[in-house]
Amino acid sequence: MDKDLSRILISQKEIEQKVNELGKQISGDYQGKELLLVCVLKGSIIFISDLMRAISIPVIFDTIAVSSYGDQTKSSGVVRLIKDLDEDITDKHVLIVEDIVDSGLTVQYLKKMLEQRGPLSVKVCTLLDKRERRVHDQRPDYFGFIIPDEFVVGYGMDYDEKYRQLPYVGVLDTKIYKE
Repeated sequence: MDKDLSRILISQKEIEQKVNELGKQISGDYQGKELLLVCVLKGSIIFISDLMRAISIPVIFDTIAVSSYGDQTKSSGVVRLIKDLDEDITDKHVLIVEDIVDSGLTVQYLKKMLEQRGPLSVKVCTLLDKRERRVHDQRPDYFGFIIPDEFVVGYGMDYDEKYRQLPYVGVLDTKIYKE
């Protein structure tokens, strides 16, 4: 698999350190509050698993699945809800956990949808913030790394359902995918 990457962008050790920092920050910010983590499937599953263990306050979590990419490397511009939450979010603090925020389209869609359900707050935590691609002014409240406009895989993120299991974030070689 490493042969499919042009380089490793963020090492496993760097990810571990950043996840621990985010966990401490979130724990402090939500001390004494009921926090619901919302995992955006599938890409965020590894991130949220590590993040939950780094958070020292009680949390509950749920999953939601949306799609804006299909089998492409760039967003289609249309977000589709594939799986909704099981939990009632009324009067809860909600933290959407994303693997990457690039155009901002998915985060904008999710925040707007969830805010209509009566939560106390809706914030966003993302591992990767790809600001160069931002079309919608949706800034994450918590972020791990600002990255350049390159197609990344690993640590839950995929191309054609491959590479999710890599313990680091790598840049996929452009010979592997088509724009």
